Amino acid sequence: MDQSLYSYSLYASLPLMLFFGFHMLLGRTPEKKVFANFLLSRRLMGTALLILAANYAVHLFCTIRLRDVNATILMNLSTYFLCYWLFSSAMMTLLDNRYITKRLVAKHGAMWLAYSTLSYALSQTLDGSAIQSWGTIALAAWLAAYGLFLSVRLLRTYNRAIRMFENTHSDDIGSYIRWLSIFTYWAVGYGVSCALLTFLPDEYVFLWILSSIPFYIYLYCSYQNYILFYEKVEKAFQEDYSMQEVEPVTAETVADVPETPAYHPDIAKRIKEWTESEGYLKPGITLNELSAQLCTNRTYLSEYINSVHQMSFRDWITDLRIEYAKRLMKQQPQLKIHDISEASGFLSLSHFSRTFGIKEGCSPARWRNGL
Repeated sequence: MDQSLYSYSLYASLPLMLFFGFHMLLGRTPEKKVFANFLLSRRLMGTALLILAANYAVHLFCTIRLRDVNATILMNLSTYFLCYWLFSSAMMTLLDNRYITKRLVAKHGAMWLAYSTLSYALSQTLDGSAIQSWGTIALAAWLAAYGLFLSVRLLRTYNRAIRMFENTHSDDIGSYIRWLSIFTYWAVGYGVSCALLTFLPDEYVFLWILSSIPFYIYLYCSYQNYILFYEKVEKAFQEDYSMQEVEPVTAETVADVPETPAYHPDIAKRIKEWTESEGYLKPGITLNELSAQLCTNRTYLSEYINSVHQMSFRDWITDLRIEYAKRLMKQQPQLKIHDISEASGFLSLSHFSRTFGIKEGCSPARWRNGL
């Protein structure tokens, strides 16, 4: 192994890991009750980063890899097992404030102890023996399966939250938590690469260490940025999880319904009056607010929108706003695109332009020039 590259990579990454870990563990958040869940998530993530930093420190100051490669691999696998759970738990906590329980902690803690015990037992067997080799492969497979299970569960929870937001909020709340999905996919790729690099020849180990730097920089910046949107997202979660989640009704499920529900004509009449008064132009409107305005049940309203318009609540509101923006551009071509975006109920010009482009296939300015 090129000891200089190996040492320099550790010297470069260890201070960053320590800074990120301690800042996420000890850094302050706004003193509001709603931020309690964010603080727990960040502390879990900070703990994971400090555990990985301790692993790096053992590599750097004890030069364990130079003394016993097999023991180093087993130590890494045990560290990854614990950090996999801490990483996924930190993410899950942001999506579900009921996720962390004493029973869950005890369950995964026991699994990690069992995994670490087996790792230690293997490290004490005859170096290079068949038992040690096959045992290490079995532990690596166990780790991969465990990481895959945690990732799939996290992505399912994320997608369920996105569907919930789309059916209850007119604003694109899902865009605020999209980094969770990006980070999960990146974590899967990084975790797999780390596991593979652990088994590669010694001269490539520095690649494993250096690859962690951009990964953890992205994680740290994402947490720092998310605090700006967290309160709005958490309030949306609290509002929606307090009621039964509304599942979208697809064309296939509608076809199975023998007749139109009795409440449809009444809701249709009220929605027509509401759209004619341009109530959809109010920014931030939610399904709860609209159902209260229309004096109807939110479940009935959601079912009506999903089945009659064949789209989610957010997409329906967005379509109404886009059509209004198009009428406005025809009637008042002198208006700036920013003014049209604001008048149409969009919270930002970028969101308006992106949404308009997806629906119409071109930018608002180009669409207006083509009139």
